[in-house]
Amino acid sequence: MSELFVKLVEKIGTYRGGSFDGWVFTMASNIFHDHLRFKQRQTRLLDEHSRRLSLQPATTEDEDLGDTDKLQGALEKLDDDVRELVMLRYYSQLSFKEIAEMKREPIGTTLSKVHRGLKRLRELMG
Repeated sequence: MSELFVKLVEKIGTYRGGSFDGWVFTMASNIFHDHLRFKQRQTRLLDEHSRRLSLQPATTEDEDLGDTDKLQGALEKLDDDVRELVMLRYYSQLSFKEIAEMKREPIGTTLSKVHRGLKRLRELMG
């Protein structure tokens, strides 16, 4: 909801008359669709990563596969928001600036969340 208000303030100069309610609804709809597209991309990334892991031939170094399974399990234990940020940074290789813009939050907030997420992953990986 707060995203909508921020977007309305940013884009108020683009309102050209007509139905204000319709204009607000269009903005809300666009934000919702952006969110759905983002979630779909995240799901595709996770599915692709899972598929690649399952297609990898078994190695004699079972500890490597064990670490991968352990990492996957640890990622699943993170909060959704933090897991999303870590995936965007390290699997999608987006910059912190790109992620902050995508999440519409200050870059310092993004950096802090990713740092805390990595710290938590280290704890979970033991």
